[in-house]
Amino acid sequence: MYERLLKLIKLYLPEDKIASASPSSRISADLGMDSIGMLMLSMAMEEEFGVSFREPVKFDTVQDVLDFLDKNATRR
Repeated sequence: MYERLLKLIKLYLPEDKIASASPSSRISADLGMDSIGMLMLSMAMEEEFGVSFREPVKFDTVQDVLDFLDKNATRR
């Protein structure tokens, strides 16, 4: 799931940011993703993993996203 998530993140960030990404990377502070990028990533995750965002979710790190997907993904 981690590799699939990185492929999605890669769509919205420069390659050099992705190369240094790890589960502990902070999405905004370390990877530089802005709110528009997060919105686009959320929409891509809905399609790729079958998740639904019924209420606002705050992701600080890549691991936060992985934990959310672990609990909520319908497509693994």
